[in-house]
Amino acid sequence: GGKDRRSGLILTIPLCLEQTSMDELSVTLDYLLSIPSEKCKARGFTVIVDGRKSQWNVVKTVVLMLQNVVPAEVSLVCVVKPDEFWDKKVTHFCFWKEKDRLGFEVILVSANKLTRYIEPCQLTEDFGGTLTYDHMDWLNKRLVFEKFTKESTSLLDELALINNGSDKGTQQERERSIDLNFLPSVDPETVLQTGHELLSELQQRRFNGSDGGVSWSPMDDELLAQPQVMKLLDSLREQYTRYQEVCRQRSKRTQLEEIQQKVMQVVNWLEGPGSEQLRTQWGIGDSIRASQALQQKHEEIESQHSEWFAVYVELNQQIAALLNAGDEEDLVELKALQQQLSDVCYRQASQLEFRQNLLQAALEFHSVAQDLSQQLDGLLGMLCVDVAPADGASIQQTLKLLEEKLKSVDLGLQGLREKGQSLLDQISNQASWAYGKDVTIENKENVDHIQGVMEDMQLRKQRCEDMVDVRRLKMLQMVQLFKCEEDAAQAVEWLSELLDALLKTHIRLGDDAQETRVLLEKHRKFVDVAQSTYDYGRQLLQATVVLCQSLRCTSRSSGDTLPRLNRVWKQFTVTSEERVHRLETAVAFHSSAEKILQECPEQPEAFNEMEQFDEIEAVGKSLLDRLTVPVVYPDGSEQYFGSPSDMASAAEHIREKMKLVSLKKQQLRQPEATSPES
Repeated sequence: GGKDRRSGLILTIPLCLEQTSMDELSVTLDYLLSIPSEKCKARGFTVIVDGRKSQWNVVKTVVLMLQNVVPAEVSLVCVVKPDEFWDKKVTHFCFWKEKDRLGFEVILVSANKLTRYIEPCQLTEDFGGTLTYDHMDWLNKRLVFEKFTKESTSLLDELALINNGSDKGTQQERERSIDLNFLPSVDPETVLQTGHELLSELQQRRFNGSDGGVSWSPMDDELLAQPQVMKLLDSLREQYTRYQEVCRQRSKRTQLEEIQQKVMQVVNWLEGPGSEQLRTQWGIGDSIRASQALQQKHEEIESQHSEWFAVYVELNQQIAALLNAGDEEDLVELKALQQQLSDVCYRQASQLEFRQNLLQAALEFHSVAQDLSQQLDGLLGMLCVDVAPADGASIQQTLKLLEEKLKSVDLGLQGLREKGQSLLDQISNQASWAYGKDVTIENKENVDHIQGVMEDMQLRKQRCEDMVDVRRLKMLQMVQLFKCEEDAAQAVEWLSELLDALLKTHIRLGDDAQETRVLLEKHRKFVDVAQSTYDYGRQLLQATVVLCQSLRCTSRSSGDTLPRLNRVWKQFTVTSEERVHRLETAVAFHSSAEKILQECPEQPEAFNEMEQFDEIEAVGKSLLDRLTVPVVYPDGSEQYFGSPSDMASAAEHIREKMKLVSLKKQQLRQPEATSPES
């Protein structure tokens, strides 16, 4: 870093006791002499050969080597000798005499006299000067500079090759060049950082000493690396900026190619294996279990599609991000990719949704068909069981249940038709996404199955309706049968009540002929009512016989109600005849008695025959006798009219009238008021 008085650079060669390699020294000199600029070299070098620790022959060899290495640049060689050590040898070899042959002047000087030729401020402390110098610090900084120069130069070449390759005419050449030289051998950021750090230290115009406390001022600008570093940094920044743009374009192109590749993967799968999966799944199943199996298979297909749909969502987001970046040259291609991807995905998603809806409609159709079939089976089972109700109410309940089941079947069949028609409508739209495949045959099978199920259910329902009509008629006949039996039994009860009323309340015989005739007329009307009741019961029992024959069942009334009806009627008839006989006898008695009692005494010729009195007495006695006799029924049972007190009251009235007739008779026989016979 020092300079001589001619402003030439000072080159110091320290020699040591150890053997010095001339080859290494030559290489070192070549390197050191390559550092200064040509302008600096033109001013020449002053070489200080420090031979204080070396041998003369080594010093001589070094000096002679300078002739071969730097003869033109060296102007002065100062050989620092040890004190009085080489005096004899100098006499044998005088360097000053060899100046013309060597090309430079050589002087032998001791260290303390070196300042005669070089200013002390340009000498280091080793030679008694004041120039501060840290060789290790200089060496480290020089190594940093050399490394930066080498790396930056190599990096510039690589970046220039990459950048120039990106500017080639055709896209294929550009991509091929980028592919071959895309990554630099070193990191540009690291090299730039190293260069900036080096430039920062150079711009401070000082190097730090190794001990941290001493500084050394560098040479003039010709020895400074600052301009070269700045130039390299500028070139690096320029090329690196271009390189970043190339990388950005390459990254964008790579991303675009990856997106395009993924888009084509999605499109190819959806239009290939995905569509083929849907083409093979056209059936709807013939039962709930079959439809559920098809739904499970469809869910597996949807699961496979969902993975590709997830890729579609990710790609769509990436494309949207690139579109927002706004590179005009890629907008058309990106939009075309996005449109193609969206069209295929939406079409495939629509097909999946259509298939899912179709299978769901088929499952609902088969569910309704199964429910309807179970309802028809239950109705048929109910119709196949013979009806054996206990009474009309149970028949009515059964008939109501039958009607409810039939109504439920009607609603079920209506629901089946609606589900079936909806399913047929969906199947008719299946051709719209069949990708040109003829689905007529497959659809025909599905349509035939649906229509077959609905027709079968309609036929089963019609058969059940026919059976319900027959069962309804039969049950209505049974209701009528029970009604006839109940009414017949009621007729028997009514007839029994009439008989009971006849025996218990129809006991009066009247106080005179007129009243008795009224009672007799009332009795005939009473008998007419009983006759109507009996006839009504007979008609009901005849109707039960007809109904039983129609229903092919044994009438319970023929062995129970009819005998009861006949028995009560016979009892009523016997009782009624007895009542009529008594009333007629009473009419005859009262009429005869009243006639005799009302005759005037001035007409005795009317009583010429006394036998009339005897006849009245005989009728009265006969009537009294009948009042004491019970009614005897055909089965031998007996029954009295009224209570004994009632009969006694009626008999007493007859006796009183008989007494009046007897008194009248006596009055007509003898005029005397009394006679011994009387």
